[in-house]
Amino acid sequence: MNGVVRVFGITAERLRGFGHEVEIVGPDRFRATLPAPGYPEVRLAVAPGRRLAEIIEAFRPDAIHVPVEGPIGLAARRYCRIRGLPFTTSFHTRFGDYFAKRVGGGSRLAYAAQRWFHNGGDGFMVQTDTLERELGTRGFRNIRRWGRAVDTEFFRPWRDDPAFDLDFLALQRPIFLYLGRVSPEKNLEGFLSLDLPGSKVVVGDGPALDPLRARFPDAHFLGRRTGTDVGRHFAAADVFVFPSRFETFGLVVLEALASGTPVAALPVPGPLDILGDAPHAVLSEDLRDAALKALSIDRAGCRRFAEGFSWERCTREFESHLVPIPPAVWDVMPERRRR
Repeated sequence: MNGVVRVFGITAERLRGFGHEVEIVGPDRFRATLPAPGYPEVRLAVAPGRRLAEIIEAFRPDAIHVPVEGPIGLAARRYCRIRGLPFTTSFHTRFGDYFAKRVGGGSRLAYAAQRWFHNGGDGFMVQTDTLERELGTRGFRNIRRWGRAVDTEFFRPWRDDPAFDLDFLALQRPIFLYLGRVSPEKNLEGFLSLDLPGSKVVVGDGPALDPLRARFPDAHFLGRRTGTDVGRHFAAADVFVFPSRFETFGLVVLEALASGTPVAALPVPGPLDILGDAPHAVLSEDLRDAALKALSIDRAGCRRFAEGFSWERCTREFESHLVPIPPAVWDVMPERRRR
C-alpha cells in the first residue's frame, strides 16, 4: 500500500485504455528475490540483468520508463545505456532528506546517487513546481512535469449515500485519520502524540506498525484495508491528518479530499503544491491546531477541489514525455548482442 504502486497501476490501466500495450516488470517476474532492508514486504530482484534483457527483447517496446532506483531499475538503466536506447525516469522518494533525518547524514551522497541515475536517461519526470525547482538546483537535468490525479469514482463522498453507515467504525468522534504506509519516514509519531479529542485512527501496514501500536495504546490501528473499504474509511473520518515531511506529492491528500474529508498537514512540499492557499485544508507546523481547525471546513468544497485532478490529463502528460525507441532497433538487436 503506497502511492507509487497506485500511480503506476492506474497509469498502466489508463494507457491500455488509450490503446497502448503495457508491460510492467517488477520483482514478481524474477525467480530470486530478497526482502529490502527494513521493508521485508518489498522484494528486491537478485541479479535481474539477464532475465530483464529477455523480457525487454521479447516485448520490443516503443518506449521504456524506469521509475525506481532498485536492482531492476539499475539493470534497466545499464541495458539501455549499453545499447544506446532512450529511456525516461521519474522521481518518487526523497532519499536524501530521509537519510539526513534518520541516520544523521548521507543527504549529499544519496542525492548524488539519484542524480547519476536519473541524468543517465532522456527525460526525468517530477510531480510539482517545488520539486522541479529544487532538483534543478541540485543538478538534475531534462526535467519534465508529470502531475498527479485522483480517481473520483473510486474515492467519493460515501456520507452522501443514504445506505452508508457513518458509525461503522464505532469510535468516539471526531475521528482523526491517517491512511497509508506505516513506516518511519511518515512521521506518524507527530500525529499520534497530538492531544486531540475523539479518536486517532491509523489504517495501513508497514514496518513501524508494531512499535507504534505498543507506544500509543490509545490509538486505533486497523491494519491494511483494500478495495472500497479504503474509500469508506476516508469518508467516515472527520479530518485526514498527514504528518509526513518527506513527500514528493502525497496522493492520499487528494484521495481524502475526493472523499469529502478535509486535511490537516504540515506546510511542506507535496501538500503545499497540491493545496496552495485553497480553503480545503489547514497547513501548519502546529499540527494539532491544524487538525482542530480542519473540523470546520466544508466537505462539499473538498470534493469539488479534488474533481479538478483528472487521471486522463495526468496520463496524457506521462504519455507525451516518453521518448520513442526506433522500431528498427529491435530488428538488429540480436546481431548487436552477438557482437
